[in-house]
Parts: sequence; structure tokens; C-alpha cells
Amino acid sequence: MRRRKAAVVAGVCLCFCLGTVLNVLFVPGYEHPQRRARGGFTPAAGGRPDLARQIQERYAEVLRYQAHRAAAQVRPLERRLMDLAPPRGSSERGKAPQADGRGGLPSPAAKIELAPIPPRLGCRDLRNLTDVHYLGSGYTKAVYRVVLNRSLAVALKSVDFAGHDIENCVKLYAALGDCYRLASYKIVKEMVLLQRLQHPNILQLYGYCYQDSNDIPDTLTTITELGSPLEMIQLLQTSWEDRFRICLSLVRLLYYLAHSPLGSVTLLDFRPRQFVIVDGELKVTDLDDASIEESSCTSNSDCFIEFPARNFTLPCSVEGRCQNMNEKRNLYNAYRFFFTYLLPHSAPSSLRPLLDVIVNATGELHWGIDETVAQLERVFHLYKSGMYLQNATRMQKTEYRQIPEAAIPDENYHCWPSYHHKGCLLSVFDVSEAMEVCENHSQCKAFVLTNQTTWTGRQLVFFKMGSNRILPDPDKITYVKVTG
Repeated sequence: MRRRKAAVVAGVCLCFCLGTVLNVLFVPGYEHPQRRARGGFTPAAGGRPDLARQIQERYAEVLRYQAHRAAAQVRPLERRLMDLAPPRGSSERGKAPQADGRGGLPSPAAKIELAPIPPRLGCRDLRNLTDVHYLGSGYTKAVYRVVLNRSLAVALKSVDFAGHDIENCVKLYAALGDCYRLASYKIVKEMVLLQRLQHPNILQLYGYCYQDSNDIPDTLTTITELGSPLEMIQLLQTSWEDRFRICLSLVRLLYYLAHSPLGSVTLLDFRPRQFVIVDGELKVTDLDDASIEESSCTSNSDCFIEFPARNFTLPCSVEGRCQNMNEKRNLYNAYRFFFTYLLPHSAPSSLRPLLDVIVNATGELHWGIDETVAQLERVFHLYKSGMYLQNATRMQKTEYRQIPEAAIPDENYHCWPSYHHKGCLLSVFDVSEAMEVCENHSQCKAFVLTNQTTWTGRQLVFFKMGSNRILPDPDKITYVKVTG
């Protein structure tokens, strides 16, 4: 039995690794800056004017996201950010920065309005940071874990001066300050989105700080909620209940993104590394590659989405927009990176038909996010309420003797998946389900109900291979098989 379970886990892990490699290598609609630099990205005539154009385009993108805030109620405590735009008169407010007639870059003077609420943390808090740990970097940003004021662990994000974005830009244009500005707009865009998109499954922005660094004034550092990296291989070895929580968190996030105050938001760089775990909940951490642009079209053939294993053609609306393309792109990525690996494996037998329907429907894009979240919420209700057990045959073949306020400290055995690495600790809805689990484990001769519960309210139970030593414990109840 143990060898068979190990083989199943190994097979699932191998499938996940192969699938992830293919998915990452062939993610459609997203090309890393390093590839663009090595491949057909060359400076335009004059070099520096081309860099100015890129800065203007990225600055204009930030302004587009800012424009969505204008319709909302603005509180009086507005905060202004770093110098990101050229000086301009009152008649030019809201325009993108322009290069001067000699091809020079705009000089920073104006500021972007970002947060209607004062930031919780700022530069003063960064003076008292300890326990600095480098967590990693991507093409633009470096991320550190620090402890502020000896009490609060947070993540710090800043432009990585040794990263690909800065490195390739400096090689092309030999202008560190302007290359920094180009890269920093991605962080500012992410800050705008973290402020505008408020949801339990989106990482919280605590604040920001501007300070001089590398001979560049006002370099930006953001202070965000700290999460644990999403390690899919480890996640495959956890209980189905925890894996289901990840998928439920994800569809709740995608539902919000499809109906956000900015419109439908798509995550162009949709990979497990863009997410973290905070107290068991999945949260998206990188939003600099998010987009609210819906593809325009004149016919259905213009609404073509290409993935490594599947291609889809969506309807073109009468308004000339591909219907629900942002939503469907997010949903299929959720299917290929998460649902197909995490949902069906080791689920309760009575729930597997429902989960198979969900996986198949999202894999074929038969459903939108509204139907998907409704079906997963239904599974959640059935599981949390114990209704999924009503259709199962629950015939108790063995009698158990109840011993209140008692526990078995030893007699452990291993089972999979377990909440405890040295024993068999599983969650159950009630005592009857605990008895059923014990019946299905050949080693099980007793079990101990603890006073601990999981995120769904299910009780954690230790399953034991004997009951030779029973000790008093006011927080536990022991059940021992009665042998004839």
C-alpha cells in the first residue's frame, strides 16, 4: 500500500514537472525582457529618443490606470509620489511626458497621485530593519524579507540594478538614470494596482519609500505583506483539503479580477511563482504584468488564444471586442497550472465526479468564471457541512470503546497525506468518519480526537496502531477498537 501511494505521488509530481516546463517555455502573449533584448529589440535611430519613447509609453500606461481612480470618491488625504514626469503647465496636466527637440529625455518634476489613504509604513520604518534576507529576483525587481521595528516581517521590493531590465537597457543606451526610470514604472504600476484592487487574495501594500541609491535620487522601495513561495511539489504532498483551499482562493481571486473596479483584469504572466501563500490562502504578488486591455476584433478569427496544448477562438462582440478574453485567459491558466494537478487527486470519492466536471469544463473553456466559482463554492459547502458523506455507505463494522480525557502518546504509524510528519494525523467531519478511516487503515487499532480544527472547521484526529499506553489528557478523547 505504501509503495503504491509513493508511486502515485511520484507519477503526479513527474506529470506536474513536465507540464510546468512546457507551460513556462510556451506561455503565450508574454515575452521576457531578456528575450526581447537578445532577440529583435534594438535601439531606434538616435538611441536615446527610443528610450524616451519607451519611458513615455510606460508612463502613459500608469496614467491610464490612474484615470480609473478619478471616477471614485477621492479622500482629502492624497499622497504624492516620486518625480516621474517632465515639468508642464496646467494646460498640459495628464499628458504623457515628451522628449525635447534634441532627443533628450524628460527631466523629473511632476508627481503622480497614488494613494487616497496615507501609507501605513514609510522611510522612517526602514531605519529600524533587521533580519534582512534576500528572497529572489526576476527581470525587474529584487525582493527581500526584513523585520521592521523588531516586530513586523514584511517584503521589500525594489528595482534590481543587477537585473536583466537594467543591465540590458544600460548596454543599449548607457543611461543608468533613465533606464532606472523605465524599470521603476513597472513598480509604480504595481503600486497603483495594489491600491486599486482590494481583495483578500491580493497581496497588501503597506507603504513605500523614496531614497537616494546608486547616485540616483528618489529610488523606490515598496513595503508589502510577506508570503511564502508557492512550492507546487510540496503542495502536491499536502492534504486534499489544503489543495482545495488553494484552488478556491484562486477562483475567488479570478472572479474579482473579472469584475474589478478597473474592468476585467488579466494576468499576462500567469505562473505559480507569481503567487504566495499567506496563512494558507493563495495571494497574487506580482501585478506589474497585469492588463485591463481587451483585444479589439473585426471577426471571430481575431479572437484567437494560443496555449501549449490547446487553442481557442472566442466570439467577437458587436462592439468590436473579444468577449471575455481576459477572463478566459486567466481561467485556462488556472486550469493548466493548478486545477489539473490539485483538484481531483485524493479527493473524497463522493466529490470526485463534481471535481472532474469542473476540471473538464475549465479545460475546455465551456464555463466562465461565474459558473466556475459557483461550482467550487458548492463543493466547499458539501465538504464543510459533511453533506458529501450522506451518499457514502457508512456501515460501522467494528465497535469502539470511548475513553474521555485520554490520549495515546506513542503507537504512531505513517499515512499519506498527514498533517504530522511523524504520525497519521488527518481531518474528519465527525466520529463516524474517523471510524471509517480507521477501518480503511490496516494498521489502525485506535484513534485520538484532538481539540484542533482545520480551516473548514473539521477536527484533527491521530490514528494509532495500538493502545498499550493511555495517558490522561483533558483536551483529547480516545477511541479503541473492541476485539472479540
